[in-house]
Amino acid sequence: MSFSYYIAKRYLFSKTGNNAINIITIIASFGVIVSSLALFVILSGFSGLRTFSYNLLDVSDPDIKITATKGKSFLVVRSLLEDLQNNASIKETSSIIEERVFLEYNDKTEIAYIKGVEENYTKISKIDAALTTGTWLQTDYSNTAVVGRGISNKLSLGILNYGAPLKIMVPKPGTGFINPRNPFYKIETQIVGIYEGTEEFESKFVFTSIGQARSLLHFKENQVTALALKLTDSQDADAVADLLRMRLGKMFKVQTKAQLNAVFYKVINTENFVSYLIFTLIVIIALFNVIGAIIMMIIDKKKNLKTLLNLGATLKEIKKIFIFQGFLLTFFGMSTGLLLGTVLVFIQKKFELFMIVPNLAYPVEFSFSNLLIVFFTITILGFIAAKIASSRISVSFIEK
Repeated sequence: MSFSYYIAKRYLFSKTGNNAINIITIIASFGVIVSSLALFVILSGFSGLRTFSYNLLDVSDPDIKITATKGKSFLVVRSLLEDLQNNASIKETSSIIEERVFLEYNDKTEIAYIKGVEENYTKISKIDAALTTGTWLQTDYSNTAVVGRGISNKLSLGILNYGAPLKIMVPKPGTGFINPRNPFYKIETQIVGIYEGTEEFESKFVFTSIGQARSLLHFKENQVTALALKLTDSQDADAVADLLRMRLGKMFKVQTKAQLNAVFYKVINTENFVSYLIFTLIVIIALFNVIGAIIMMIIDKKKNLKTLLNLGATLKEIKKIFIFQGFLLTFFGMSTGLLLGTVLVFIQKKFELFMIVPNLAYPVEFSFSNLLIVFFTITILGFIAAKIASSRISVSFIEK
């Protein structure tokens, strides 16, 4: 054990004759504990919120989506399917037909999107897990549909209202004269389920079978608007997307989930970073107490420092005493704060004490990366604070 470290431990854990210094040291320790606790809890909260938000995106978007570069639709040819099926990274492929439509129900109208999907779509997306009422599309019937909660509220639309079906209409394509008495292609559906998700998502889509959507839009058998891919490992999305862009060429647009929701990802990450900066500023303010406590200790131990200097201790070693003292004060305060923060995070996960709405607890997530972020942030700032305080020491100050 080094001389400076040994003296620093003695100074830190032994009471001084001056009660004011003891009180200042306790306040400084409390400040470090509270600031490290707050920083860790905030980072854990944002980690939970980010995971919760990404889970919502698992409902609305596939790992990779392939669309046409030009036009709304394209033909799925055998060579394209073979490229996708031969790729070991792709677990599942599903065709999608998507188009803007008019909805009509009991004299109420709304603009939304029809999304015709294949039976295996629930293997691509977790949409069936997002159902709050009813069931997913029923293959035993040919005219069922699932709508978002937002559409359901706007149209006062429930499930299994057999007396009043939901009408889905799309304008007939083409140029020239259009019969004003019959300007739309139309299908009628029965709602069997209602899903929830992000505000935009649950107000956007009406899910039907791909056969219904194809019939409404008069598409060819192999004509689709998109292909949705489920990967064996979603972490490989960027690499798989790059490979598909090379193989499929410029005729197709290949987008990962992050690219489909670029603004959303950017907002979440920016909020997390800004919150980290704000609470780091609080940590810095708390560490001013540490600087004050060390300076007071230096003044109180002035006679002892003169003795150490006369016994042969160098000025560098004496400065190290208070650098170690500040570091230890910060370290023990931070460790206590992180311990309390970890306990609070697990209590919230277990007992859901803090609620966003009556049926949804505030999401938190314990992460070792957050522990490391808080550890390095406070350790580095604590070292800087101790360095600043110890810089006051000089030979002339000690001998004065």
